[in-house]
Amino acid sequence: MSTEKPGGYYLPAPSSWPVKTCFALLCMALGAANWMHEESFGPYLLGFGFLILIYIAFGWFGTVVRENRAGLLADSQVDRSFRWAMCWFIFSEVMFFGAFFFALLFIRAFVIPMLGGTGVHVASHVLLWPNFHATWPLLINPNPSLFVGPQSVMDTWGVPALNTAILLTSGVTITIAHWSLLKDKRKTMLISQLATILLGVSFLIMQAMEYTEAYMHKGLTLGSGSYGTTFFMLTGFHGLHVTIGTIGLIVILYRMLRRDFNPHNHFAFEAISWYWHFVDVVWLLLFVLVYWL
Repeated sequence: MSTEKPGGYYLPAPSSWPVKTCFALLCMALGAANWMHEESFGPYLLGFGFLILIYIAFGWFGTVVRENRAGLLADSQVDRSFRWAMCWFIFSEVMFFGAFFFALLFIRAFVIPMLGGTGVHVASHVLLWPNFHATWPLLINPNPSLFVGPQSVMDTWGVPALNTAILLTSGVTITIAHWSLLKDKRKTMLISQLATILLGVSFLIMQAMEYTEAYMHKGLTLGSGSYGTTFFMLTGFHGLHVTIGTIGLIVILYRMLRRDFNPHNHFAFEAISWYWHFVDVVWLLLFVLVYWL
């Protein structure tokens, strides 16, 4: 049963959702690992864990929404707790993408020059791959038995540039939606939120087209050496975050239609807008470091 501290701070009742989440993530991790080891049950265990996670998302967030509608979360300290939690979550995402960006920069700035014999690494160059040319991306594979290199690199000013414009525009539309919510301009708020959702979907469609081109015409896959690995890990995880963000935007639009928000109580909208702006910033870095340079 839910309780309250003296002063009105809301304390939710003990919940089983965290334990269920751990179980779902364990199933997904074991399923993914066994799938990579070509065990037949791997994909099914991964899918089972994912279905449980979807059930948890509906149940857990639904509980929070019901608590908010009941007025239990209308407290400055609760609001502050939510904001700090979201800040730390975004910080964890910064560290997550930072690891992959660091791997890309480490390969380009240190590993490739070392294998090419730069500076004091002449011995490594001579002993390992004497025919290695220190260029990026690695289109000429010095050891074809290890992996098949891509036929060409991804274009910079085609789909990636268009997707950059799409995400930057979506950052504007979600800001307009936020401003409209603060000013209680309901029609503008709903139109801007819908526009943000459509831009997110457009981004995902364009990325799917780009992946098709990469696999079918450029021979670029996860197994295409360090270029293919870093490209798909960075763009793939970013695409996953755009998908999650778009789903969140759709949920927020539904709650807008239900009139769950007002100019003084709308942190759920602010949380997804922070997340969306974070996704935009990551894409800008990705566009410069993966596609452009």
